[in-house]
Amino acid sequence: MSLSVPRTLFSEDHEAFRDTVRRFMEQEVVPHHDRWEEQHFVDREAWLKAGENGFLCASMPEEYGGVGVDRLFSMIVMEECARVNATGLGWGLHSEIVAPYILHYGSDFLKQKYLPKMATGEMIGSIAMTEPAAGSDLQGIRTTAVKDGDDYILNGSKIFITNGYMCDLAVVVAKTAPEKGAKGTSLFVVDTSMPGFTKGKPLKKAGMKAQDTCELYFDNVRVPAANLLGQENNGFIYLMQELPWERMQIAVISVSSAEAAIEWTVQYTQERKAFGQEIGKFQNTRFKLAEMKTEVQIARVFVDRCMELLLEEKLDPATASMAKYWCSDLQFKVMDECVQLFGGYGYMWEYPITRAWADARVQRIYGGTNEIMKELISRSL
Repeated sequence: MSLSVPRTLFSEDHEAFRDTVRRFMEQEVVPHHDRWEEQHFVDREAWLKAGENGFLCASMPEEYGGVGVDRLFSMIVMEECARVNATGLGWGLHSEIVAPYILHYGSDFLKQKYLPKMATGEMIGSIAMTEPAAGSDLQGIRTTAVKDGDDYILNGSKIFITNGYMCDLAVVVAKTAPEKGAKGTSLFVVDTSMPGFTKGKPLKKAGMKAQDTCELYFDNVRVPAANLLGQENNGFIYLMQELPWERMQIAVISVSSAEAAIEWTVQYTQERKAFGQEIGKFQNTRFKLAEMKTEVQIARVFVDRCMELLLEEKLDPATASMAKYWCSDLQFKVMDECVQLFGGYGYMWEYPITRAWADARVQRIYGGTNEIMKELISRSL
């Protein structure tokens, strides 16, 4: 979609990388996405190809298998996934949520053991926070890790875990001192080689059907103390430090997805006729498209500015929460308006707008519900 305000975030290197990612999406992702939706997970081969092309963990230092570039390269991958509505790809979470926890808080042993294989796609990462009784309220976590010699004994379960079914490792949030509430939470790297770590089948969701999401179970899993991330009982602090970037990723995807939806809708309204003329010539259609383009352009400028602040390490949690809440709400609003302009065809699964509409709804829920975002913003007033 042409923008009224040119973007200034990206260099020539960034744009050359975007061209590479876009070709990959069209050749290696789009032709397979329907099948991935039917099977509820993305083939591991796609992960390995992404790793070969440097699309995974790009911002990670070269010493651990990454490319060592800035987060704008990862942002480009997210935008290009959203452009073709490739919602099955859990690369952003893997590369820019799971890997950073290990990079920032893990020992050199953990970094060397896991990060290079995450960069190649040999190991797929997930983060296990949400539980049946603890969603946005991370203080309600019940999974426990009890120290036993040189190990921790992990017991509990997690639900709605992105990349869970295909994962080879999970960063697990557990209580190490339940009596301390949030101050008694720790993070552990748990991999599938550890007995007692099992997975449920992929969950059947309203949208994002190709994105494997499942329950994880931990039954007396013996986790080496060396797999503790950072300091015991500091997990909640680490989560709070990393969540602003996670929320920005949701905002990035929301805006790019909304831009793509408007493009599809403009094209459709120029081709589809009703009452003897193109739908796009009706004033209602033109005004609706004008409203959507304006609002998405405003969101685009805000998100790009937030990304500048993020790169300067000046983005505060409240502003990241604003971006997540506003952009995900806007994304769903745009999708719904576009479906309306498509008419009956907007409700047919073969049309990308229909899938994008179904996929968009969860953006307002995960990463912390938008109600929680408003609570966090209000605390900064």
